[in-house]
Amino acid sequence: MAVASVPQTPVLTTPGFWGDACRHLMKKDRVMKRLIPQFGDACLQTRGDAFVTLARSIVGQQISVKAAQTVWDRFALLPEKMAPDDILKLKIDDMRAAGLSARKVEYLVDLALHFDKGTLHIKNWETMGDEDIIAELVAIRGIGRWTAEMFLIFHLMRPNVLPLDDVGLINGISRNYFSGEVVSRSDAREVAVAWAPYCSVATWYIWRSLDPLPVEY
Repeated sequence: MAVASVPQTPVLTTPGFWGDACRHLMKKDRVMKRLIPQFGDACLQTRGDAFVTLARSIVGQQISVKAAQTVWDRFALLPEKMAPDDILKLKIDDMRAAGLSARKVEYLVDLALHFDKGTLHIKNWETMGDEDIIAELVAIRGIGRWTAEMFLIFHLMRPNVLPLDDVGLINGISRNYFSGEVVSRSDAREVAVAWAPYCSVATWYIWRSLDPLPVEY
């Protein structure tokens, strides 16, 4: 009888700039001054695995944080380990049975192929600019600007990413800064002026204000 593999617990790493960012945001922004203390020592953490971060981003597209975690937990039981070559060995029917749509299965396979063939400049990402990395990632099927920005935040831990295509960010700005009124991208940019150079950190706290579950990729 086959025994399902158990996903390994990742070692999480916290960005070194987090404390400075929190102090900056609390000094510059009245909402951040109220929000940040509510979450204690909780902070952004990276799993340190580029492929897993991008795969989780694809799985989480257009569904809630809770739903994404449920699908991911099922999917993560399928391969021996969450690595590109192992994903390419999976049967499509098994991936679909885990809760993935046909489109997301295609996207995950294309992602695995890009990593497996070595077409990405992974070793250069640490020194590349945000926009250059985004341009490289959006060439992969299923990865748009939003997913690339999630990668910048959650894997590379870039401090100043403002994902204006993120519904949660826009809704959170609406709730916390505009008493629930409809917010435009221009409004969001104006709010974020006070956040720079730590827009990623402020965005993380805006997400937490909407959902007690921390966003992870």
